Amino acid sequence: MSQGQSLRNAAQALAGALPPVLAHAERLAATVAMGVHGRKRAGTGESFWQYRHAMPGDSAANIDWRRSAQGDALFIREREWEAAQTVAFWCDASKSMDYQGKGASLTKAMRAQVLTLALASLLTRAGERVALLETRAQAAGVGETKLQQMALALHEADFNDDYGTIPLPTARVAGHRVFLSDFMGPEDEIFPALNAHADAGGEGCLVQILDPSEETFPFDGRIIFESMGGVVDFETLRAKALRKAYQDRLAERSAKLAEWARRVGWHFTRHRTDESPRAALLWLFMAVGGQK
Repeated sequence: MSQGQSLRNAAQALAGALPPVLAHAERLAATVAMGVHGRKRAGTGESFWQYRHAMPGDSAANIDWRRSAQGDALFIREREWEAAQTVAFWCDASKSMDYQGKGASLTKAMRAQVLTLALASLLTRAGERVALLETRAQAAGVGETKLQQMALALHEADFNDDYGTIPLPTARVAGHRVFLSDFMGPEDEIFPALNAHADAGGEGCLVQILDPSEETFPFDGRIIFESMGGVVDFETLRAKALRKAYQDRLAERSAKLAEWARRVGWHFTRHRTDESPRAALLWLFMAVGGQK
């Protein structure tokens, strides 16, 4: 087989793998788009948004005299905000996210990728710019081409590291950041990076994605627990005896993430892969700014 044919076959195989995750994300975005209002808000654009009653302090130049002449009240003609913001995503591509427990229908990484693309689809429909940090799609953009670029970058995830490392901000940030991960890495690597983002400005959301077995801990008897990359391993003869201690540690990590988000003005949610992605997507859309 020629090198050209090999490249074409590889390209076709890669292209064939993209539509399912992107199509799933688009269908998910469509179900949420039908149930929420747009991201319109008052601003300095040219497009008419709504009338509102004039209030003390409003400039007479902003009064719509034609509308006000229809009654006894004065009305202000508000325009839609047209300054697009940038929403930058970090979708954890570590080996830990490639975990899929017994009976689970998908990995944590698959759910994170679908939520990333679905939210990006909703945001680009609203005219916002999106970016995928630490990938070829990290330059902010809009539209279907940008979604395809993000889908390709997610497909190329290498899952090299045991746990995800949040990329540090390279400059002050005015937009939003959305981080999707299990956040199971070392605490002294997670929170300093989060603090750096908080100090850089802007707002953000943390979505902790877990497999059902990581919450319920359905293990018993003799088991060797091993991290996805084999860096950490632990053998026990009575796995069930570890359940409460493990669940307490997991709850502690989630609580610390939630408290950190509350303290800096970000948003936090915990999501399981056996739960509906629609609820998580709706939460994300509203947290990023579905209603301002």
